[in-house]
Amino acid sequence: MAELIPINVVIADRTYRLKVEPKDEEMIRKTAKLINDKVFEFKNKFAGKDMQDYVSMVLLWFATEQTKSTADIIQQQETASKLASFETQLDKILSDQA
Repeated sequence: MAELIPINVVIADRTYRLKVEPKDEEMIRKTAKLINDKVFEFKNKFAGKDMQDYVSMVLLWFATEQTKSTADIIQQQETASKLASFETQLDKILSDQA
């Protein structure tokens, strides 16, 4: 296991101290920036009582995006499977004709 490094990440005006692997630091910082950008976007678009409302909206947005990505991956796998089956059938037909 790699040596963990401490980093400070600010999300929705709160600072969190994390220990992460050096290779993950950039991804974590970019993700935190995306979260903060979305919080700011929702704060400007929608009425909310407090920061928790906006963080909840961002969480819902992330979950929805993840579900879309998962659905796309499943669809791609199903398409690849169907294409492989079609290719097998074509190979069989072509080999029977030879």
